[in-house]
Amino acid sequence: MEHFPDNDDDLFTGKDHTPLRADAFELKPEEKVKKIEGLFAEIMQTLGLDMTDDSLKDSPKRVAKMYVNEIFGGLLPENKPGVSTFKNQYKYRQMLVEKDITVYSFCEHHFLPIIGKAHVAYISNGEVIGLSKINRIVDYYAKRPQVQERLTMQIVDALKDALGTNNVACIIDAKHLCVNCRGIKDTASSTITAELSGIFRTNPITRQEFLHYVGSHAKFD
Repeated sequence: MEHFPDNDDDLFTGKDHTPLRADAFELKPEEKVKKIEGLFAEIMQTLGLDMTDDSLKDSPKRVAKMYVNEIFGGLLPENKPGVSTFKNQYKYRQMLVEKDITVYSFCEHHFLPIIGKAHVAYISNGEVIGLSKINRIVDYYAKRPQVQERLTMQIVDALKDALGTNNVACIIDAKHLCVNCRGIKDTASSTITAELSGIFRTNPITRQEFLHYVGSHAKFD
């Protein structure tokens, strides 16, 4: 029988690699909102907008609250989803796949949206996780300024920690508005990233089964 070595020891540990300053959490969320409100008002004024207009005057506050509490809520540690697992009492030994998880994130280079789908799979090592928790993990790490490669790795890393197994995989297929609406302005292309860990990485049969389930014809060797 062919032996497939486990090469996971060279994998990126995504949870430590969102580029944050040491003092990132010194300000309370409401203090961040107030500060961003003032700074965004300056941006709007610099662009020449009339900040006394009824339609614009409250925009800095709306944007600040959206940044801190919503689209970048993954930068607040208190928003990290609590992940509890339970015993695999049904003795299910095949892979579990959750497809088409909505991804809304923001490119950290231009702060424009990344919109797509994540496909996540794992093989239980005795523990299983509630399905909604997978969605919450994807959403939490997506709500940061991101690059798609890091996001894919962070999702896998979080599930490996929660489930106590290396047998986790994630594929993200997404459109980047920094490509679609500026620069080259290519509206047709999308970007696919994959993080394959444990048996998904080392066993081509398992890998192809996962790709078959999620409808991907790409090859990840």
